Amino acid sequence: MAQDVLCEVNNCTFWAKGNKCSADKIYVVSHTGETADSTKETDCKTFEASDL
Repeated sequence: MAQDVLCEVNNCTFWAKGNKCSADKIYVVSHTGETADSTKETDCKTFEASDL
């Protein structure tokens, strides 16, 4: 299990200092079914926009 999950989307509710993700769980999906060949074929469904 990953110890540090990094995130550079600082308008996400779960963004924390040092580009860390503070979410309890991370949910990532593929655009192409159950597999992906590149990061461009995935999305982080954990993202929630914050009120910056």
